[in-house]
Amino acid sequence: MAGRIPQSFIDELINRVDIVEVIDARVPLKKSGRDYSACCPFHNEKTPSFTVSQTKQFYHCFGCGAHGTALGFLMEYEHMDFVESVEALAASVGLEVPREAGAPREQQAGADLYQIMDRAAGYYRRQLRDHADAGRAIVYLKQRGLSGEIAAEFGIGFAPPGWDNLVRALGSDAESRGLLLRAGLAAEKEPRGLYDRFRDRIMFPIRDRRGRVIAFGGRILEGDGPKYLNSPETPIFHKGRELYGLFEARKAVRKLDRLLVVEGYMDVVALAQFGIRYAVATLGTATTAEHLETLYRVVPEVVFCFDGDRAGREAAWRALENALPAMRAGRQARFLFLPEGEDPDSLVRLEGSEAFERRVADAVPLSEYFFEELRKKADTTTVAGRAQLVDLVRPRLSKIVEPVFRQLMLERLAQMVGTAPERLEALLENSREPSRPERAPKTKPVGRPSARSPVRRAITLLLQHPELAQRAENLNALKELDLPGANLLVSVVEMLQREPHLTTGALLQRWDGTEEGRHLFKLAEVELPGTPEGLEGEFADTLRHLGAQQREQRWQYLQHKLAQEGLSETEKEEWKQILSDTHAPRHSG
Repeated sequence: MAGRIPQSFIDELINRVDIVEVIDARVPLKKSGRDYSACCPFHNEKTPSFTVSQTKQFYHCFGCGAHGTALGFLMEYEHMDFVESVEALAASVGLEVPREAGAPREQQAGADLYQIMDRAAGYYRRQLRDHADAGRAIVYLKQRGLSGEIAAEFGIGFAPPGWDNLVRALGSDAESRGLLLRAGLAAEKEPRGLYDRFRDRIMFPIRDRRGRVIAFGGRILEGDGPKYLNSPETPIFHKGRELYGLFEARKAVRKLDRLLVVEGYMDVVALAQFGIRYAVATLGTATTAEHLETLYRVVPEVVFCFDGDRAGREAAWRALENALPAMRAGRQARFLFLPEGEDPDSLVRLEGSEAFERRVADAVPLSEYFFEELRKKADTTTVAGRAQLVDLVRPRLSKIVEPVFRQLMLERLAQMVGTAPERLEALLENSREPSRPERAPKTKPVGRPSARSPVRRAITLLLQHPELAQRAENLNALKELDLPGANLLVSVVEMLQREPHLTTGALLQRWDGTEEGRHLFKLAEVELPGTPEGLEGEFADTLRHLGAQQREQRWQYLQHKLAQEGLSETEKEEWKQILSDTHAPRHSG
């Protein structure tokens, strides 16, 4: 099997292709000043907010926040994985994709597991069609209202009764039997030996974003055992990351606006049968942080759907707790509770798709559900009850990293307890347990860092003119700088100095899909007017300013340490040197 694609080839490919040509072949673009624009292909809009920069080789939507390079566009628009996108782009410019010699053993093993899973899926589908006992499974599916077309689309199959049907069909040699074990399709127990994990069950294949079968869920028809049985964790399947039905939803709907998170396989398939093609299910586990990041990479809005009973409410609250850190600008989360005794499968058959979708549209926003639930535990008509509410909200409020969303939640809490938001925020800050500082107290920025901050400016200049990195000196001072984004600035400079051939697009591609990449793409949107000479001078001035800030911070640290515990001989010399610098601050202890 082929090995890893060299990074140097990916850089060359990004430099060779024109993102305008790549996107225009799929989404017609119009010239708009220096850039190109269109209605965003990733969300519904009437006024174009999707912009493609030919000079910087990246796209950005000011409506939904989608952004990326030519590779990222193919991955999102065509639902390709990274390797497929590289191969497609390379073919478009007549390049052959090189591979580094020797595929990793894990890579080869993974390919073998995908192959055995695909063979198993085919086997289960054939059994649903041909096996003598398949009639019971077909009757069950028809009773649940599923058509043959929808069953085929989701690849539903049948694991017949019997101890080792799949093992005998696919485990013809020791290697195949080993793969069945590693893929979780078989288990081993003496004295019988290898036997099928799934027996007399309706089989639901679980697919990854490429559509490859990575696991199964089996619904029992008769006899003892759990109602639903999932594949165990394997090298290609981790249930805390995967969502059943996501591949099918993205395949069925080009522009998904929201995803509905339900609890079971049959819920997803039944909703699809009724034309509701945006449902996904977690795999017998609570919604995890990884689930949420996967969901929000696809859509801006997630609706959690739960039964209205106690278990459903408890599951909803766990989902809310995990959703709080994931909330960002442009993201929404809402909660839908069904009548007690109903699930999505039964309710959509009872009242139809239009009525069910009205319920989805009327789902409760996260903030409203959050405060409703906590207010049930505190009597806000009393002072003690309002204090209790603040105590309940405080630890959860600290999980919110998005400053605007956190501030709005704080204002809502202040309104409920009858105090000013500024006063409440001060009380919450003062109530935090103090930590023992190892360095001098730092001045925390209030609100979001200014778009004109020197660090942001330096990074923006580098993104527009990567060649400026060759003029950056004294990186050690930047590495010691205690400012937001300083580490990212150093990383960008070091990468560009090591690899001066990198263009803006290639540089952005290196960080695509990371939190740092999200910030870089935002800064890349900024246009900096001026001549190359003027921008070069501005970059040098910005670095000098940052160097002065680093010396200021170091001086404050030494001054603080001198007053608290004294300095070592080396630190005393450094302290004297800074004092003798005419550009250093002149403070007295």
